[in-house]
Amino acid sequence: MNSVKSRLFWFLQILLLAQAADYYKLLGVSRDATNKEIKKAYRAKSLEFHPDKNKEEGASDKFAEINHAYEVLSNEETRDIYNKYGEEGIKQHEQGGGGGGGGFGGGFDDFFSQFGFGGGGGGRRRQQEMQTPSVEIPLHVTMKDLYLGVELEVEYVREVLCVNWQECMSDAQACQGPGIRVRTQQLAPGFVQQVQQRDDRCIARGKMWKANCRACPKKTETEKIGLTISVSPGMRPGERITFENVADEKPGYTAGDLHFVIMEQPAEQFTRDRDNLYSTSEIPLVEALTGFELNFVHLDGKEFSIKVDDVTECDHVMRVPGKGMPRRNGRGFGDLYVTFEVDFPDQLTDEQKAAIKKILGGGSDGGKSDEL
Repeated sequence: MNSVKSRLFWFLQILLLAQAADYYKLLGVSRDATNKEIKKAYRAKSLEFHPDKNKEEGASDKFAEINHAYEVLSNEETRDIYNKYGEEGIKQHEQGGGGGGGGFGGGFDDFFSQFGFGGGGGGRRRQQEMQTPSVEIPLHVTMKDLYLGVELEVEYVREVLCVNWQECMSDAQACQGPGIRVRTQQLAPGFVQQVQQRDDRCIARGKMWKANCRACPKKTETEKIGLTISVSPGMRPGERITFENVADEKPGYTAGDLHFVIMEQPAEQFTRDRDNLYSTSEIPLVEALTGFELNFVHLDGKEFSIKVDDVTECDHVMRVPGKGMPRRNGRGFGDLYVTFEVDFPDQLTDEQKAAIKKILGGGSDGGKSDEL
């Protein structure tokens, strides 16, 4: 029986590896890529499939897959597990299997129990490490900041674990995770039942917080940290700049992430849609008819002009290539679209009307009509 189980185990493992997602292929790198190459590829792919940029169906799912692939391959331990045991090995590791051995820490019984084969010990359930809530903070920046890029120095106040917090932990096998204690009760000879109960003293698997511990009476303390926020040229409203594991700490939990969300302040002369800029200019009627030249000061302070020699209709829109926002991929700029509003005079004198009719050749023939 054990030999059959062993052969079936390896067959299923090979099958899972064959069907698993290829994290290297997702990022577009080779299996021997360096960490720098992986990080560069991740940035490019995450920008390509970011839900704020890519509205195609399935883009958000692809974005999540790319993020997971990067999390695995950017860490030496998980990358080694993935190289040896594939996606299933990563799943076992994330569920608390750690490293060690064959990548399937629960042995044959745990592995076969996933596929409906009963194991002698019933399988050991592993609990994924919990995380404190992530935090989102709006980051108000000007359109000029998003055009040029900027680095901002900020201070963030958070709760961190006391220096001696580990002295306040004691061993407790009944603790199965933060706030979870398992109690075993006998139903009948040979039959037992495990019941989960809420117990805030449990802070981690196998660990309980000591009551009235003097080494760390409040569990956490306040800390002020300095952060440098790098705003890249061309970033858009709603995009996030993330600092991983910087939110509040708590015994038994990993710290959540801190997200700064881009909030774009409106500019005086331009409005924006993705990589393009829009502006409206009012021109006198005479210039709309005879041509004109307009001067602009861009977001970076540089001046440029546009020249029109033809007749301009009211609400005509002119495209100025390359005068929009920087593209996130670093390949050039978007465009500027200028809408022209023609300022008509409130009234004209008779002499002006006659002159316009004479120039344009329009109007009546002086009131004369052909007689029959």
